[in-house]
Amino acid sequence: MGASASDIAAVTPASRDRYVDLLRVASLGTVIAGHWLMAAVSADGIGNLLAVVPPLQVLTWALQVMPVFFFVGGFSHALSYRSLARRTDGPVYAAFLRARLRRLLRPTLVFVAVWTAVALTAQLLGGGGGRLSGAAFRLVTQPLWFIGIYLAMVALTPPLLKLHERHGWAAFGALAAAAAAVDLLRFAGGVPYAEFLNFAFVWLAVHQLGFLRADGQLRRPGALAAAGLAGAVALVAYGPYPLSMVGMPGEKVSNMAPPTLALLAHGIWLVGAVELLRTPASAWLARPRVWRGVVAANEVAMTAFLWHLTAMLAVYAAQLGLGIALPEPAGAAWWAQVPVRFLAAAALTGVLVAAFRRFESPVGSSARPAPGPGPGRGSGPRAALGTALCLLGVLGLSTTGLGGLLEGHSATLIALPVTAPAAIGMALGGWLLVERSGTSRRVRLRG
Repeated sequence: MGASASDIAAVTPASRDRYVDLLRVASLGTVIAGHWLMAAVSADGIGNLLAVVPPLQVLTWALQVMPVFFFVGGFSHALSYRSLARRTDGPVYAAFLRARLRRLLRPTLVFVAVWTAVALTAQLLGGGGGRLSGAAFRLVTQPLWFIGIYLAMVALTPPLLKLHERHGWAAFGALAAAAAAVDLLRFAGGVPYAEFLNFAFVWLAVHQLGFLRADGQLRRPGALAAAGLAGAVALVAYGPYPLSMVGMPGEKVSNMAPPTLALLAHGIWLVGAVELLRTPASAWLARPRVWRGVVAANEVAMTAFLWHLTAMLAVYAAQLGLGIALPEPAGAAWWAQVPVRFLAAAALTGVLVAAFRRFESPVGSSARPAPGPGPGRGSGPRAALGTALCLLGVLGLSTTGLGGLLEGHSATLIALPVTAPAAIGMALGGWLLVERSGTSRRVRLRG
């Protein structure tokens, strides 16, 4: 059987950077709470609280913490790739992708399978076309965009890590400059589709900051935070960028989809801010009980992220089923129900995590592989192709949702139409390619 959280906590080496684990859990937890808060569900459908009360959009400057998760990912990927390279003879790329993707894609594909079955059943029974159910089938897959982007970061870690080792801060600067150039092409030049390049440049620049942290090169976090915050304020105040750091319904420009230079500046300030808290947080994490809690949360963090919207929708469905009226979003009655909805959603998320956590941390997966030969020739290209298919499939599904499965509903992914069945097929096909790209040796990377 796999080691328990208490066992893992007990044998944690003194050299482990526990603060990174805390940031991973805290960032996903903040995103979950933010989604629960922003969902403005009424009899007319599912809206966004930030659109109902625009002044609350300033909260996104604290609650939009996905940059922190990608920053932590860069740190972890650098350490994991280097560790695997030291322990493996021969090609490392395919083994690295398989190890990273296994824990990420297993719970994701199970989530997709369950919700696809629910959506198909509802549509076959004629219950999938209602306003609320249709919105739910669209909403539940939207957070998958994050997994698609994260897959790209995993796939690009080896070449970008080499650039970092050779050029350090200049590699980050090049990505940031590329993000700025894309926004110039977008807003000043009106070049069509140029903005989609910033799905890569903005998030990879934040990811690159994780490489810098892994090598101890983030030495002035206060200056980094100040520069990022000043840049974000200036861009929003004087540029074409909206106040909200998350996407808003109906807005002409979004800082999130595609990402903008303003979102990169926001990410820079967040990275500097969390680094300023590193020393006091590390002292707190030295307490055994606190560290056990962080370890336990890390073991199920991805499962909780995948299922948290399901729990929230179930709470609203139960409220309707019990005949409890849905109050007008942002009204006094609505705010009074927020604590109860949060507690109920947290409890249901815990139940779903208990049911599905084994797909994130499968039994026996914690064993560390012995040094030895890695995958053979040709494994790297197959793994890269498989990862690309997974990426496109997951991003496609986040765009299309699961409504209209039987009607061939499609949505546009960048410039190409994609249907939910096609997206699911790409994700499954890519997963099989990645799994078959290496040896049968099981690799589990932690950190």
